[in-house]
Formats: sequence, structure tokens, C-alpha cells
Amino acid sequence: MRAVRFHEYGGIDVLRVEEVARPVPGAGQVLVEVRAAGIQPGEVMIREGARHGRWPATFPSGQGSDLAGVVVETGPEVRGFTVGDEVVGFTHRRASHAEFVVVDDVHVVARPQGLSWDVAGSLYVAGTTAYACVFAVDPGPADTVVVSGAAGGVGSLAVQLARRRGATVIGLAGERNHAWLKERGVVPVEYGDGAAERIRQAAGGRVDAFIDTFGDGYVRLAVELGVRPERINTIRDWRAAAEIGARTYGEGSAASAVVLGELARLAARGELVVPIARTYPLEQVREAFRELERGHTHGKIVLRP
Repeated sequence: MRAVRFHEYGGIDVLRVEEVARPVPGAGQVLVEVRAAGIQPGEVMIREGARHGRWPATFPSGQGSDLAGVVVETGPEVRGFTVGDEVVGFTHRRASHAEFVVVDDVHVVARPQGLSWDVAGSLYVAGTTAYACVFAVDPGPADTVVVSGAAGGVGSLAVQLARRRGATVIGLAGERNHAWLKERGVVPVEYGDGAAERIRQAAGGRVDAFIDTFGDGYVRLAVELGVRPERINTIRDWRAAAEIGARTYGEGSAASAVVLGELARLAARGELVVPIARTYPLEQVREAFRELERGHTHGKIVLRP
């Protein structure tokens, strides 16, 4: 089968699509033929070696967590799934950027009717991270919440989940994404110089919570806006969070099939819109990551093995 591999830390050029042995499911595992698999900024950091101390790679390394596809083989003691089932899931083995992947049966859920392959295959990391971010700051109908990177993979879902809690949501994003945010009931604000004053004006003077999906000084901005540290959550600026006691809830805080299943059902019903920026065949994995690394992508980039 074909799978993405890299044999050393480095830039995009270390990525290869290679022929490797098709994996065999063990006890409690299913073999999934992958139809779609999202790509993530965190995979860039791992491949470059920037997270070696926290998430070291063993070479040759695969990559990929998100996945959606069809069960083509089951191992012993599998519960609830049979050959032919369409599933949404995830793996912690850096293996979903491939034609086939072995997945624990507790890490997959049935693909709801009406959920596209592209959305299903890109939902896990961004969706569970957004879910954890919103949980961390606990917004309610009386709250005003600011989300940085509001049109990105995580931010575009976090703004919607916060709105579902009844909160007023201010989304920091470029002007070209403002119309999309307004359609979701979000108040768009341009990022960049002067953002603090624009946020105050949009909020009517008070901000209760801040979700930072971008880094680059937004934790400090939240403090400047008067947000209490326990109601600030960042998935990028861990150092600033540690300095002030802010939260750092991310994917790992909500990494379960239960949460994934809930998000998948919302998306299938149209109650959670998952923007798909672009899709690429597996062979164009370098081009996919090149687009991701340019930044300012609205929504998810998806590989189709």
C-alpha cells in the first residue's frame, strides 16, 4: 500500500509517498481503507523536530491522526463493527496518511448519514481541540468570548460551539472571512494593530473569555482586555499561559470517540459547519503541506488516498 513517510526531521521535502506492507489488525482493531484524512499544523512541528522533546519521532515515521473510511478487515474481539462499515475515527500512531490504517475499535464511530468523506476525515483533531477550548472557558449566554484565528481549522469550529452555548462571540480574522463569520452569528473583527480597541468596541467594553488558536501574543492581549487567567485558553502559546496561569486545553483533553461522535452528528445535521479549504491526492502531500504552511487557510486541508 502507499503511505506517507519521512526518514529524518526537516522541511516539506523530507515527505515521501512509499510502498509499505499493508498492516494487519490485532485484537480489538479494525483495518480501514482510508477515504479522507485531514492534515494539521502539529504534524509540521513534529516533522521539523520542533516537538522532539514532547513527541519524538521514530524513523521512518508516518503521520496523520484524522481519518474516515471503510472497514475492510477486523481483528479478534472487535466490538460493534463489521467489514463494510463506514467509520470516522482517529489514530495516535501517526498512520492515517495512507491507503490503509489499523485503528482500535474504541477510536472509531459510525459515519452518520449525510456526512461527507472530507468533513468526516478532517473532524477529529480540529473538532476535539475546539470542543476542549470551549469547555475550558465555559461560556454562557451572559458572556462575550473572543476567538483568535476564528476562520482557521480549530477557530472556525470553536466559534460555532461557543455560539451553541449562547455566548456572544467575537472572531478575529481577515476581512475576506468576515462574511462567513457573520453567517455563523459571530461578530467579525480584523486582527492586527489596533485589535484591542476594535474588540472593546465590538464587545461594548467587556470581554469575559478568550480562546487563542493562533499564538503570537494573544494571551497577553486577553490579559490587556481584562480577561481572568482561568478564562483564557491557548493551544499555541504554552509559555505565556504558564506565566499567568491560563489554560492549555487542546485535543488531548477531549480525545475520545464519544466527543467525535457528537461532533460528527452535529456536522451531519448541518448544525456544525466544517469548512474544507482544499483537497489533495496522497501523492501531492508536499503541496498540501505547502499550502498549510503558508497560513491563513479558511478551514481544513484534506488528503484523499
